[in-house]
Amino acid sequence: MRRRPTTMTRLLAIAALGLPFVLPGAPAVATPTTPTRQLGEVIPAPVETRPDARGTFTLGRHTVIRTSPGSGAAWRVGRQLAETLRPATGYPLPVLPVRATPLPEIALLLGGADARVSQEGYQLDVTRRGVTIRANTAAGLFAGTQTLRQLLPAEIEASQRQRVTWSVPGGRIVDYPRFAYRGAMLDLARHFHTVDEITAYLDLLSQYKINYLHLHLSDDQGWRIQIDSWPRLTTVGGGPGTGVDGVGPGYLTKADYKAVVAYAAARHITIVPEIDMPGHTNAAQSTYAELNCDGVAPAPRTDIAVGYSSLCIDDELTYRFVEDVIRELAAITPGPFLHIGGDEAHATTDEEYRTFMTRVLPLVAKYGKRAYGWNEVMQVDPPTDVVAQFWGTGTTNADLAEAAARGNKVVMSPANKAYLDMKYDRNTRLGLSWAAYIEVRDAYDWDPATRVANVGEQSILGVEAPLWSETLRSLDDIEYMAFPRLPAIAELGWSTAASHDWESFRTRLGEQAPRWRLQQVDFYPSPQVPWI
Repeated sequence: MRRRPTTMTRLLAIAALGLPFVLPGAPAVATPTTPTRQLGEVIPAPVETRPDARGTFTLGRHTVIRTSPGSGAAWRVGRQLAETLRPATGYPLPVLPVRATPLPEIALLLGGADARVSQEGYQLDVTRRGVTIRANTAAGLFAGTQTLRQLLPAEIEASQRQRVTWSVPGGRIVDYPRFAYRGAMLDLARHFHTVDEITAYLDLLSQYKINYLHLHLSDDQGWRIQIDSWPRLTTVGGGPGTGVDGVGPGYLTKADYKAVVAYAAARHITIVPEIDMPGHTNAAQSTYAELNCDGVAPAPRTDIAVGYSSLCIDDELTYRFVEDVIRELAAITPGPFLHIGGDEAHATTDEEYRTFMTRVLPLVAKYGKRAYGWNEVMQVDPPTDVVAQFWGTGTTNADLAEAAARGNKVVMSPANKAYLDMKYDRNTRLGLSWAAYIEVRDAYDWDPATRVANVGEQSILGVEAPLWSETLRSLDDIEYMAFPRLPAIAELGWSTAASHDWESFRTRLGEQAPRWRLQQVDFYPSPQVPWI
């Protein structure tokens, strides 16, 4: 006797042909409340887009996420994507590490991408049958999923089920980064930010293909990382009364730090720890009197003055202290970089500064890390593997240009363009203004490869957007100063110079607003942007 096909059998057959279907008895879905996306309307701008109006794909209840068989890394990216899409869609979106399925699918596949995508890029293809993201690495797959996330209606960011048609525009994207290093920095020293606040910031950074988070862990106002060999650094140097105005106490235990590192790594972000020295050290010196040349501990500082502190350069105890800190921090940092600060050492003579750096830079290498410092470090002609972070406001810097000519790489963070703690205008309730007022266009309209004379594209490792915490007290404050300028810096780091276009960017930025509202991001509504 011939058996009648079941409803599921019919659906599988329809899906195999790439045809749309509606589940029997399923309620009609509402019209999207946000405009239909176009293939290139994402941040950062993709390298290449080829729209195909006939290829629109719509997620449904039977859509699956398929990953490369045998690849745990691809499966983990698929699981993250499913966890992002399930709340708003209400669909199960099972993650299947199989070679094929007749169901409509989002496929995350290692290999087979356009040859240009390299290690962090991806190829994204959308047809009526499904979405396929191909990459050479899990990082590339993850980047592709963040693009897919932006191509879906903004309601995908909702925490509860939405009655929306979950359509993705058809076509192909081939995309890869301009620079290897695309960073943000968060200052924990002037005001301590909790693990929950750091991880919430990581979630936002990952959406815009940021791949490094630099944590400023020590300064005059506070010490924020556990060092077992000098235990009072945190209990006293990071204890009650520390931070600007004495209202930012706290520190990361080693367990906390490892949790942040792991959380970041799951989002393909590398943590870069910074211990600032030989200046910006009052928190350590006020805690341990023996770190001062006269053996007398200075008073703790809670103001925002700079340039008055210095480790004792001629004392061997200084280098024992520094090595202890570097050794312990390197041991819990899987990433390649360890930032040693080096800025605003005004209480250290040029000769002392050179002596100090000549002793300390090799210690970073001794413990398996690549030294990284603010651009003043280039004054001592360091080895060519030392990275300089440019934070100046000018367009010339002889030491930096000479270092670039020798082969040192540079991360661009000009304070009057990339510092997220600068006020947007004179009425901004948070932030400082010593470098500039930085509106969104100011943050966007510059080129890292032409910013400093004789420091060209070949010398640029990437860009970073620092956020100092003198005036910040909460996650809302972090979000308000970072958004919408952080996406501008992210686009400078990822997208090609040829694609740089303010009118396009401001339009695409305005389209992010519904997403941020659903994510409860407290962003600054710049008048320069046509917000949706």
